[in-house]
Amino acid sequence: MEYTMILPADQSTMTLRELLENEWLVPRKVRHFLRIRKAVQINDQPAMFHQTITAGDKVTLVIEDSDYTHQPVLLGAHEQVSVCYEDDHLIIVNKPVGMKTHPNQPNEQDTLLNHVAAYLAPENMQPYVVHRLDKETSGVVLFAKNPFVLPILGRMLEQKQLYRRYQAVVWGKIDKDQTINKKIGRDRHDRRKRVIDPRNGKSAITHVTVAQNHGTRTNVYCVLDTGRTHQIRVHLASIGHPIVGDPLYQQRTAPRLMLHGYEMHLVHPFTKEHLVVHAEPGLW
Repeated sequence: MEYTMILPADQSTMTLRELLENEWLVPRKVRHFLRIRKAVQINDQPAMFHQTITAGDKVTLVIEDSDYTHQPVLLGAHEQVSVCYEDDHLIIVNKPVGMKTHPNQPNEQDTLLNHVAAYLAPENMQPYVVHRLDKETSGVVLFAKNPFVLPILGRMLEQKQLYRRYQAVVWGKIDKDQTINKKIGRDRHDRRKRVIDPRNGKSAITHVTVAQNHGTRTNVYCVLDTGRTHQIRVHLASIGHPIVGDPLYQQRTAPRLMLHGYEMHLVHPFTKEHLVVHAEPGLW
């Protein structure tokens, strides 16, 4: 596969080796293959790893399928995929409620990953999971379209450079915006659940913004500083405002869990464009 990137205007001047190793996180083994095969060009000319690159340069890499290991993914149904954004390296889709993000067993093929794999199959590409949503939660999910960009997106996730805003509908009236800072741990009595655990739990911070009060419910936006399992669900339930339709953390029934990953912001790893992507129509 050939990848060509035009270095953005704010690109720092550095060597090609530094670009591949420190910014693009190309594994050492793959860098070795690229160098031995002379598979890197700068401005359509064969490049040396000690060569300097700068803003506006065109960098082309030719990567063989064998350079990266691949975990086969069974193909699902491409028509299940609702694309919010796509380019040569990324695809962001709107996950339906009730669908798992990825398989837990080798023979599964009805998850979002399977369906995105079917969508990308005509391009001879395979999706790679960057993050996940609970089965009961809908909304934006980001996949890498190749193994080359995957470690960059993983680093962005770790460094909190992927901004995600969720919509939720909760029971009761929340009068003002607030930040919930409560540690979350496993429920010793139910392996499916998480609980507030001040002593042994992991740090968890959720920022809650009130959008609208209506009767017995409140529409809120939530932004996470951390990414604990069920974090929004546990935090909102802990302040007496569980999410409507939550099958684990409240008793009242509703058609679905009213939690939706509505918005994602990120700076594109290669173009440095600021992307703002929405999963429409949302919950309200």
